[in-house]
Amino acid sequence: MRKPRARSGRSTAKSGIAGAAALLGAAALVVSAVPAQATAAQKADDPAEVIPGKGTSTPSLVDGIREGVKAGGSPADAARGHLADKKGRYRIADPGRDLAPVQTVTSGQTETVRLQQKHRGLDVLGGQYVVRMEKKDGKRVVTGTSGTYFTALKTDTKAEVGEERAVQRAVAATLARLGGKKLGKGDVPAAQGGKSKAAAALSGTARGLVVLPRGAGVLTHHVTVRGSDPATGQPVLQEVYIDAKAGYPVLQYSGIKTFGAPRQAAPGGSPAKEAGDGKAPAAGGRHPGVAGSGVKYDGTTVELGLYFDTARGEYVMRDSSRMWDSSKNVISTWDARGKDVMESSGRWPEGIKEFGSKGPQFDKEATEAGAVDAHWAAGKVYDYYKKVHGRDGLDGRGTAIDSLVGVTYLGMPYVNANWDGTKMVYGSGDEEYKTLSADLDVVGHEMTHGVVENSANLVYAGQSGALNEALADYFGNAISVDAAGISMDDPDAGLLGGDLCRTKSRRACALRDLNDGATTSKNFLGVSFGSDNGGVHLNSTIFSGALWDIREDLGRTLADKIAYKALTEYMTPLDGFTEGRNAVIAAAKALKVSAKDLNTVTRSFNAHGIVPNWEQALGVDTDLLMGRLNTAASGVGAGGGWWATSKSNDDGTEAYSVYAGRTDGKGSPKLMSPNDGRYHVEPATDGRTVVWLAYGPAGTDVLSRPLAGGPVKKLYGTTDDVRGLGVEGAVVVFEVMDSLGGRHAAYLRPGDKQPTWVDERREDTATARPSLNGGRIAYAKSYPGGDAYRTGVEVLDLGSGQKKLMNQLGAPEGIGATAITGKHVYWLADEVVDDGQVAVRRANLDGTGTTDISKEKGDGALFASALTASDEAVTVTAQLPDTAYRNETMAKLWQFGTDAAPARVRVSCNRGEQDSAAAAGGKQVVWIDGTTGYTDLVTRTRPAGRCG
Repeated sequence: MRKPRARSGRSTAKSGIAGAAALLGAAALVVSAVPAQATAAQKADDPAEVIPGKGTSTPSLVDGIREGVKAGGSPADAARGHLADKKGRYRIADPGRDLAPVQTVTSGQTETVRLQQKHRGLDVLGGQYVVRMEKKDGKRVVTGTSGTYFTALKTDTKAEVGEERAVQRAVAATLARLGGKKLGKGDVPAAQGGKSKAAAALSGTARGLVVLPRGAGVLTHHVTVRGSDPATGQPVLQEVYIDAKAGYPVLQYSGIKTFGAPRQAAPGGSPAKEAGDGKAPAAGGRHPGVAGSGVKYDGTTVELGLYFDTARGEYVMRDSSRMWDSSKNVISTWDARGKDVMESSGRWPEGIKEFGSKGPQFDKEATEAGAVDAHWAAGKVYDYYKKVHGRDGLDGRGTAIDSLVGVTYLGMPYVNANWDGTKMVYGSGDEEYKTLSADLDVVGHEMTHGVVENSANLVYAGQSGALNEALADYFGNAISVDAAGISMDDPDAGLLGGDLCRTKSRRACALRDLNDGATTSKNFLGVSFGSDNGGVHLNSTIFSGALWDIREDLGRTLADKIAYKALTEYMTPLDGFTEGRNAVIAAAKALKVSAKDLNTVTRSFNAHGIVPNWEQALGVDTDLLMGRLNTAASGVGAGGGWWATSKSNDDGTEAYSVYAGRTDGKGSPKLMSPNDGRYHVEPATDGRTVVWLAYGPAGTDVLSRPLAGGPVKKLYGTTDDVRGLGVEGAVVVFEVMDSLGGRHAAYLRPGDKQPTWVDERREDTATARPSLNGGRIAYAKSYPGGDAYRTGVEVLDLGSGQKKLMNQLGAPEGIGATAITGKHVYWLADEVVDDGQVAVRRANLDGTGTTDISKEKGDGALFASALTASDEAVTVTAQLPDTAYRNETMAKLWQFGTDAAPARVRVSCNRGEQDSAAAAGGKQVVWIDGTTGYTDLVTRTRPAGRCG
């Protein structure tokens, strides 16, 4: 266990999430954004321009130098030698030991060396440093450095949780995020042949120990969880980091990189990498390339690079004319029609072939399939990077470029595209949307993800993920605009995806607009990694808009060279908006732009609000109860005038503790949990007692403690996954998921040594999402009924022991969260599966009077995930149906009254994500809010209204 440490109280730090905190998103999940420490004092004659790092003594950027270094040996050795010679500037104790070479790119006289930080031999997530050099006439000089090297790391590297337990915890954490929101027959192992659909849908693979750069460092097991979402069937690739001391999932985000699909189309994306080698079959023998042609969606006839395959007797879409080694490194376009996105992303589907034709002119079928556009566009993107930037392919080494075209989703149309780490995958489109390869900017976007991955490798989460998306948008659109001959001052020049639609106008069809004027002060949305991976699409146009302004003002060629140089020579994995700005400005200087042009670059970032400490200007309409929780996957409880939540220290290093405080904000919060190295999470309170879960290497315990003080009591311990705690008086409820994926709700009374299971833990029944009030427990239930399984809501009266099923409106396939008050039972009902929308349903305590206070279909239907209720109001966590990424795409709190036709209002108009709401009595709600860029515990005593 960790040694006990002093606990921090209420946070008073004011710094935002800039700098190395780019991976934080709203949840402050990786690097704590403590104020930048002063870099080591420079000598008076030191010419270096130094930008300090955040939370580290190593500068984030050094520029304006020409310092000689030993020319002998490898570039990596020379780079590390420079860092060692300038220890007073860089504060890197032993570069030869703690920096491992990742990549060296040589272009003419320049050498760019990327180095991965190691801590006692283990990789540090996102820790990367770049050294830029010039070599001429046998002599080397260093011209600058940049990146993130964490100097405060001290954690030991001995794991107390084994790999097997870490994998179990990672899969359970992913299931809780994906499948834990609803209960249906798929959660009954007996209905699935002995294992629940959720448990069968996912598997985990241990990737080794990794140090998360929080404070002194957090030792974690990196686990990749893959499979499919048990509720929707969408492909899943989750990167999960399990604390190796206590076994808690301290960080998780999706590895999916998509273009971003309209809401009404099949949502989601595709897993990146892994799952098979992801490589195309060998192309076969060499034959001369030939020129062919095809017709694009827009009716234009274009030239295609083809190859005559003698075995097939066909001309196939294999372009061997561009690559330097055309015997194997080619541009190929593959027919993946009828293949599911799950089997096409991150792996190579069986039986597919390159699109072929008996003659060199491809017909209408190839056009409508999207093959002509995909093949032509891939060549255009390759040519752009080769001719403008001298880059040979996505990895810079001319490796084969493969495009899979026409994939579907569970046999239905799929409207999205992704880069999966080895290839491009394009969805089939539908009645309105063409195949996603039909727009050059989409192809350019996905292929640029490959360029980013093989250069700065920006982590696809939070600000660094938004920066990743911004660069993909910028270069994708730049290639498209130039190819079409569109003027940069055309009002539609900044549209992405505008040519995808069959009937809509370009502006109505486009998914994003680089000229949308997005700024940090007006448009930045702080969200957790469970929502758009921390806002990678939501926030991307803030940065891409600044780059697009630069292109409009400086011209295409110069702006593109600046952005490319910044990406490939300056940026590193955890860079956010501020570091991105610094990289672009430094790249402009290195290209020796004029003072006027440099001022234009700076002014463009200023106009979009990307300035130092911009995060401090984000405003809210809520009352702060506890700031900067620095936690993940933990909720909030409220009752009896008190709240309870989990909090880590300001740098996020410590295991979480449970605090409790008054909902009126008076007094100081109370520390409820022991400081024993375990993660204390998911608290609930009734104003007299606080109960919570404690995650440790041996398992999970349910603990309790009176608010008035007294010892901590262990109520129950298990190695199963526990969630959904509730407390009233001396009764505690919760839900357990066992190793087979079965879910069972239970309760504990005073003196109970073991829980009482509401379903007797039957193998043919599942119960979940319990709520407790007035001596009654409401819960979702899936059970055998005749020749089929049924799903509904049941109420157990603890006094009489009687159970009552609530009357239903139809035959729901899934039941979400429940809430019970002194008057009603509320729940989320899903009758039309796979579309995400659910009904908010209410019944009297005796099961009668069932009605929908929010319909599953129609205007205003909600994508709801949770609810909480008092006798005066029910509050639902939900998103609105939407066709683009914007504010309402994120989770917001919507409140209904309890009368027969309740009006719906917003609890808060805060722009960021609103999650884990708990009714505090009357119309007051407490929740975790991400607007400030951190996870803050906030409240409102009454709804805000319509929010414009």
